[in-house]
Amino acid sequence: MEAKKIPEVILNSGKKMPVIGLGTASIPLPPHETLTSIFINAFEVGYRHFDTASFYGSEEPLGKAVEKALELGLVKSRDEVFITTKLWPSDAHPDLVVPALKTSLQKLELEYVDLYLIHWPLRLKPEARRPADLLKENVMPSFDLKGIWEAMEECCRLGLAKSVGVSNFGIKKLNQLLENATIPPAVNQVEMSPSWQQGKLTEFCKQKGIHVSAWSPLGSYTSFFGTNAVMDSPILKEIACARQKTIAQIALRWIYEEGASAIVRSFNKERMKENLELFEWELKEEESQKFRHVPQRRMFSGINFVSENGPYTSLEELWD
Repeated sequence: MEAKKIPEVILNSGKKMPVIGLGTASIPLPPHETLTSIFINAFEVGYRHFDTASFYGSEEPLGKAVEKALELGLVKSRDEVFITTKLWPSDAHPDLVVPALKTSLQKLELEYVDLYLIHWPLRLKPEARRPADLLKENVMPSFDLKGIWEAMEECCRLGLAKSVGVSNFGIKKLNQLLENATIPPAVNQVEMSPSWQQGKLTEFCKQKGIHVSAWSPLGSYTSFFGTNAVMDSPILKEIACARQKTIAQIALRWIYEEGASAIVRSFNKERMKENLELFEWELKEEESQKFRHVPQRRMFSGINFVSENGPYTSLEELWD
């Protein structure tokens, strides 16, 4: 089976990143062996960009899959693979950033990651590392963005990360970061889908040369926290029907045409393959216009990160 070649975007760090990545988060997490074989399936159909995080618990099985893909000759060398991992808020302290990345690299059994992201613009108590710990009372009062970003830059200088970036940052926080940054963030990974289009933020990022990557581009409709707003959208259904595409393909093509990349999470090999079939066709002008009429609503509210004692006392402050 011929693996699909996925287009790449050149980040402001000069590094190339495939515009579709496979997300590896799952609650509950399948057994490691199962995950490794799922990731091998992804390699077989053409995925080269994999998105993990210390919080997901998927770093070890992903590392095993990279090793196996090299053994099987699915990829010829490590530099054909793009691995993203993330700094969890429990390690969001200047002294903990480099050690946290070293721990991730140990689990991945890699010498470097291609992209290291600050997972959230906040700090949690050191023990808060499971989904059940995402509680107001675990949010710490301060978040030293300047110090943490300096440590992220140090990860680059040490050769542990080829590029660094952020996740879930709004315009105000990006401006704050850019004021002091020597190395600008290469990527801002945020919730983005036809039902939460992030127009202002993507425009701002374009101006600043920061690439936007979309998490939950299909609304995470199979997860307990997800929404059916994308997959049940009559507007998307109509376009998909007219074009003889899946709704997912229409949504992902729209994201690609917006200049963003997408992190898709399907563990089903057939759907994995379909989600890569985006590049031999394009949306017509009138189809793109219809996306303006899709009702907008943020899926992940982040209410548990809002706290009287934390850096954000309202959702407005959290999301800028």
